[in-house]
Amino acid sequence: MADIHRDKGTSSIRWCHTRDMTEPSVPPPPAHPAPETGRGPIGKPRSVGLTILVTIVTFGFWAWIWSYLSGEELKNYRRDGLGGVAYLLFTVFLFPVTMFLMANEVEKLYVDAGEQPRITTLWGLWFLLPLIGNIIWYVGIQKAINEYWQARGGTTSPGLV
Repeated sequence: MADIHRDKGTSSIRWCHTRDMTEPSVPPPPAHPAPETGRGPIGKPRSVGLTILVTIVTFGFWAWIWSYLSGEELKNYRRDGLGGVAYLLFTVFLFPVTMFLMANEVEKLYVDAGEQPRITTLWGLWFLLPLIGNIIWYVGIQKAINEYWQARGGTTSPGLV
């Protein structure tokens, strides 16, 4: 049903779903987005610059820890995926595979939430460009993960662990 509403020289049409043209009693939307059903705990955003610095200082060993932590968080949240141990093994022995798998899991995060993915599986092709490709890949992946966690109530001040 439609009701024409005139106020101070303007008019508008209000659509009302009740027979008596009163506003339906609908509760206001929640202040924070509701957590998606069937999901695990939200992961922790990580500082892009700090992670790159610590990876350089530890001669790349931090990348192994980062892979484990990120893989475990993705698996715990989605309740699906490879998990930290698998990511650690792929990172140590077949690093380019990690780049495609992690990009795929981040893409699935967004798709499962009905959002446009910031990263696709093809993002893993950055491994073809030595060194700078790894940095570009990492920055894109971590920013996409950080945005996802923060949009769901994660901390807005990323740390290292």
